[in-house]
Amino acid sequence: MPATSPAHHQRRRRRTNRLLATAAGVLTAGALAAAALPGSASAGENHGDKGESHHPGRYQDVQLLSFNDLHGNLEPPSGSSGRVTELQPDGTTKTVDAGGVEYLATHLREAREGNRYSVTAAGGDMVGASPLISGLFHDEPTIEALNKLDLDVTSVGNHEFDEGAAELGRLQNGGCHPTEGCYTDEKFQGADFPYLAANVLDEKTKRPVLKPYWVWKKQGVKVGFIGVTLEGTPNIVSAEGVKGLAFKDEVETINKYAKELQRQGVKSIVALIHEGGFPASSSYNYDCDSPGAGDGISGPIADIAKNVSPQVDALVTGHTHNAYVCTIPDPAGKPRMVTSAASFGRLYTDTTLTYDRATGDIARTAVKSANHVVTRDVPKAPDMTRLIDKWNTLAAPIGSRPIGYISGDIVRDGTESPLGDLIADAQLAHGRSLDAETDLALMNPGGIRASLTYAAAAGEGDGVVTFAEGFTVQPFANTVNLQDFTGAQVIQALKEQVSGPNAAAPKILQISSGLTYTLDLTKTGADRVVTDSIRLNGSAIDPAATYRVATNSFLAGGGDGFPTLGEGTNDLVGLDDLAALEQYLTANSTATSPIAPPKADRITIVQ
Repeated sequence: MPATSPAHHQRRRRRTNRLLATAAGVLTAGALAAAALPGSASAGENHGDKGESHHPGRYQDVQLLSFNDLHGNLEPPSGSSGRVTELQPDGTTKTVDAGGVEYLATHLREAREGNRYSVTAAGGDMVGASPLISGLFHDEPTIEALNKLDLDVTSVGNHEFDEGAAELGRLQNGGCHPTEGCYTDEKFQGADFPYLAANVLDEKTKRPVLKPYWVWKKQGVKVGFIGVTLEGTPNIVSAEGVKGLAFKDEVETINKYAKELQRQGVKSIVALIHEGGFPASSSYNYDCDSPGAGDGISGPIADIAKNVSPQVDALVTGHTHNAYVCTIPDPAGKPRMVTSAASFGRLYTDTTLTYDRATGDIARTAVKSANHVVTRDVPKAPDMTRLIDKWNTLAAPIGSRPIGYISGDIVRDGTESPLGDLIADAQLAHGRSLDAETDLALMNPGGIRASLTYAAAAGEGDGVVTFAEGFTVQPFANTVNLQDFTGAQVIQALKEQVSGPNAAAPKILQISSGLTYTLDLTKTGADRVVTDSIRLNGSAIDPAATYRVATNSFLAGGGDGFPTLGEGTNDLVGLDDLAALEQYLTANSTATSPIAPPKADRITIVQ
């Protein structure tokens, strides 16, 4: 149907997964679990089926549209976050501007045209780490946008727990924010789609905090969806966000509920898994199965895919922000589709599942899938434009305020990034304002969500950094914490970048000025950090000396696989990390003397 068809937006939808709220309007994890009963919804109810005459044959193609890791990016992402790499027929590559829900809505609506059996699913992290337009309002704008996109179902991701289970319950069920109230005259209605959290249990009740699965139905066709997030979620979310929750093994959980769906007569099953892999190519359209099935992808999802029950017919994944469409053999040796659509709404995946009415199962040999770019050369969806305008109007007085000036793009790309250096320096400066003895600062790369771009984004002028842009870079409201560590602990923390939980996928901390060392990627494990190369202001780190270290509160809690950083002493808590960045930019830049991009030359990399 046309992207602007009024009828499209008037379709009746049934709210699924309505859970009971407490009198105060806040849901606890226990209250969520008590009401989280497995259920199904009719696609006719979800998509306005008029009951037209239709005589189905044995085989029915079901269109599965999917995306993942939107992270509240309603407006087109800036810089490299708003581009994808496309492989050309001659073997060269080019970049394409992509993303923005005004365009995503148009692409999805056009993709659905002519497909009477179409379901839209997502792989988690729809919210969290969001730009100001969504994050300032606790991601209510993103839920509203997803409702308008006619999302049918999504798994939870780790970022759905950034503000805890009670807030996730509010996003599902609606209601005003418990402390900030309602942002508009209309009460927030919550999600029209179910969040699935099969492997997230209330520690007391041992039950899932939200539905474990959901069944899509239309004229005799039934497809079950099981949703899980990565088992390691507690390692990458603040302790407060996962308090009272237990995260179980992805494979065991999916296999458990696949059996339950089979007992209910649902034989076509899709797993929505917020865990992903690392493709062999950065191009979204590379051949993942060349030279053989699954050869073009590695990482956690490859192992998961090889062990998930053959009863599951396809895996929609996420988390790593990568793009791939692969077949990976299931435990029975049969090919099975595994997909991911990068992040930030830049891609969507269109998968054709051929449903056999005689068996109730998917004919795996007929499954086809491809990623498509959410290009910006299509008409904007007017309803999304109105939504963005509404929330931007509310955010503008806060977001448009200048906080600094830069002379060029300061990007977050690279093992050590210019923006990582800038943020670490800002936290060191803030630390020294609290305690002059602060020696160094460490910043986790995952906490840096976007680059700072020189070009004006909203009429503020080239080189001007607005509060909204700063918020997009650091949206978590982590505090800057000071702690004492021995030199031996500092060395150990640096080695944890490439060992333990981070051995397979290193997390290289961004470091403040004065700290230098060599990262030798020709070695393995902790040896990749060359111990005798670690210097602070030119002097070797003394294992027995005490160092005052600034980190954000997430790292100070041992997050991201850095347990040693959770062992500091003599804690002192400062302002939030965005305030520290604002203070640094304001103190060190003016319109006539902007900050230049740091050189990112503190870590010497040997490859």
